[in-house]
Amino acid sequence: FGTTEINLRHSIFRMTNGMYPELITRPDIKIFLPPIGGVTAYIWGDPDTIPDEDIELTCRVHDECNGSDVFGSDICTCRPYLTHAIEECIKTAQRGGCGAQRGGCGLVIYYRKEGRSLGEVTKYLVYNTRKRQEGGDSAEKYFNCTEQVAGVQDTRFQAMMPDPLHFLGVTKIHNFISMSDMKYDAIVNTGIKIVNRIEIPPDMVPADAQVEITAKVFHGYNAGKAYQGIDETTLKEVNGREYDYDGKKGEKGN
Repeated sequence: FGTTEINLRHSIFRMTNGMYPELITRPDIKIFLPPIGGVTAYIWGDPDTIPDEDIELTCRVHDECNGSDVFGSDICTCRPYLTHAIEECIKTAQRGGCGAQRGGCGLVIYYRKEGRSLGEVTKYLVYNTRKRQEGGDSAEKYFNCTEQVAGVQDTRFQAMMPDPLHFLGVTKIHNFISMSDMKYDAIVNTGIKIVNRIEIPPDMVPADAQVEITAKVFHGYNAGKAYQGIDETTLKEVNGREYDYDGKKGEKGN
């Protein structure tokens, strides 16, 4: 960008009204993480092992979903993926036991990117559209509903998403729990190695969430061997729970 690191640090310091003196006083800190939007890191095991590539690290980078994470909605895979990640992180931290082998570490980074960064209200409008549209909720129309309501499918910017991983010293992830290639590519493109992509057990995906996972896999997401081979026929066949909007809930879909 035609500038020096010192000039860049001073510019950011001025533009943030001097809130981060470390920009000037700590030139050894090479990653700037302003508290914008909110990021929380949950760690199982010894954090000091995170930079050690020889010690197993299981990781998920998770985008907030209050509907599922907090209230248990079964329309999406967010809570199942988060639950699966926490379980795998705990298992990794517990491996090694009392013997000479050292246990690994589990890491979940929780980002405040509700509804693909479209916001909670927009997300619920999309859900409402999906359920009320002609023909009901279907994998074939999954992404179209988001565009119909918001004008775009996704507003997340993943290029800076790996920064907290670098801040913690991550250089190698042994087990990565995510079906998103956007997240995978963003992490790998910053130099972090990913060894294994851990798929979610199919029995953890609720019936109504089959719409989401089917649509995403068809459009390029990687959910593992259990979801390989999804074609246009499958896309058209998978439907969500139907509702009678006079007040009676209908039968579950495929």
